Formats: sequence, structure tokens, C-alpha cells
Amino acid sequence: MSTRDPCSLQSEPTPAGEQTLVPGVRPITVRDRLNLLMDAPMRPRAAQKPLDIGLFDEAARNQLDLF
Repeated sequence: MSTRDPCSLQSEPTPAGEQTLVPGVRPITVRDRLNLLMDAPMRPRAAQKPLDIGLFDEAARNQLDLF
């Protein structure tokens, strides 16, 4: 059994420091990250208001005068 040459391993700089890459796995690029963000569902820009009318009015369900 032969040992691998440690100099042949690829590495990449990250905010946490230098990290070694797994052989056969390519590093994640900026393009990959942008594609992931573009494929994600849209999020609202502002907080949504509660729908407290009609069937969805939770306060109206607490009325006991109907019984």
C-alpha cells in the first residue's frame, strides 16, 4: 500500500482559514452560489400583515354567543 503525496492535495482559502479539498470533488464557486440563490423561492421584502378577516379571523372563532 502506498501513501499519497500530501503535496498533491488541493486546498482553497476560506474565511475560516486554508482548507483541504476532497480528491475528486471540485470547490464551490461564486457562480454555484449565485445559481443556488437564483433557484431559491422568492421571499417577501416586508413583513406580511396577518389576515384577520372572514374564515381566518381567529378572534371571531372565540365567540360563544352562537351557542
